[in-house]
Amino acid sequence: MSQIVVELLSADQWQRAKSLRLASLGDSPHAIGGDLESESAQSETEWRAKFEKLHYLIASVEGIDCAIMTIENLAGAFGAKAWIGACWSSPQYRAIGLLRAMMKYVDQHALEKGWQRQGLFVLEDNELAIAVYERLGFIAMGEPMLSTKFQGKFKILMIRDAVTS
Repeated sequence: MSQIVVELLSADQWQRAKSLRLASLGDSPHAIGGDLESESAQSETEWRAKFEKLHYLIASVEGIDCAIMTIENLAGAFGAKAWIGACWSSPQYRAIGLLRAMMKYVDQHALEKGWQRQGLFVLEDNELAIAVYERLGFIAMGEPMLSTKFQGKFKILMIRDAVTS
């Protein structure tokens, strides 16, 4: 098995974030949230501006970018201050530990980045994602809430504390 390399992108690497983001919208718009056409049309300036609010974490295998997640530092429910979003991996690279590797990176940098308690939302009917997040230590909190991105669907809030040593 090839080694998974995880890195936090800088704004100068916006094209890598854009490429994975657009791939995620093309593959899983039902789970990611966003619009492929409008995000495809965004300029370099618009993509760079996203880095002011979001951290883009990617995983690569043999030099191929194959997974992405965003992290936003924002105080929220249940004490979470790091909000995980837009988690996606390329279909041909699923089930090899990409998300686990990215969460390990989050844990290793939790203190310096303010990522000690992480939160995320997942659609209530996305049982596979829920199971994966539970294996990573996330716990469902509160009652399901009506999604603002996906009409008629409910989302679940999940919380996890970083594993630091």
